[in-house]
Amino acid sequence: MVELRQLRYFVAVAEELHFRRAAERLFISTPTLSQQIRAIEREVGGPLLIRGSQGVGLTAAGEVLLETARGVLEAAENALRETRMVANPERSVFRLGVVNGAPTWLPARIEALLKARQPGARVVLTGGPSADQVRLLDREDVDLAVLRMPIRLPDHLTSAAIAQEELGIVMSREHPLATRDTIEPAQLRDQELIMFARDAAPELHDSMLAQLRERGAAVALSDSAMSHAQMLSLLPMRPAAIGLGSSRTASAPGLVWRPLQPRPVVVTYVAAWRPAARNTALHTVAEALSGGVRFAP
Repeated sequence: MVELRQLRYFVAVAEELHFRRAAERLFISTPTLSQQIRAIEREVGGPLLIRGSQGVGLTAAGEVLLETARGVLEAAENALRETRMVANPERSVFRLGVVNGAPTWLPARIEALLKARQPGARVVLTGGPSADQVRLLDREDVDLAVLRMPIRLPDHLTSAAIAQEELGIVMSREHPLATRDTIEPAQLRDQELIMFARDAAPELHDSMLAQLRERGAAVALSDSAMSHAQMLSLLPMRPAAIGLGSSRTASAPGLVWRPLQPRPVVVTYVAAWRPAARNTALHTVAEALSGGVRFAP
């Protein structure tokens, strides 16, 4: 039978398309590598590689084995990782996905929660938009993801609200409203509001606009659509435009932040995870969040 070690050897050759380079990558000798590949070919009953003076190529059988072998090796690595997490829960790796722009204290609070219960657990962070975080959860590339609501989640994911953040008005220091301590919704009538593209997060986009308009802020949505970071860079050069942001934006050069009164716009953060996952670190955190743990700055 073909061993996992031999499959790793074959994948290295198939990716490098050169025996010497593959041998160096595997830290074995070229003759040993060649011998192991021939052993696999004897087992499958035909050639996997086309050998030439300039390197090697894959036969049709080799192409099939490469695709299958990668899946087998990934499955074996996953099985070992999950087994180690059960056998050594104190050494678990907790892969935390965090939506872009989330307050830095939020993942820090989640890590502190985990470390208080499993001091030896290691946290690995992955950033990205909410839609990407959901895809990472689906592919089991992260154990838990911090997302902004509202967002549509697949039925097989569980979520819990974990924090809220107030959003106010961000604007250039030259904006006519910048001299005020607070902003009333009526003062925003016909103000150009720069937001992120709706396609990036349609539910969140619509929710933020709806909250503004429900409060009586009849803003005019800008033709310019850009990320939050890009918006902060643009506003100092657009003294007639505004944006939505948390008080964390108050320190951005050339900008001021003012609370919206009497009812601020609020964004809710949730943690989402797969209940079927076997990571003990995840279940430690998920149990606490399901039990009502919430975070604040």
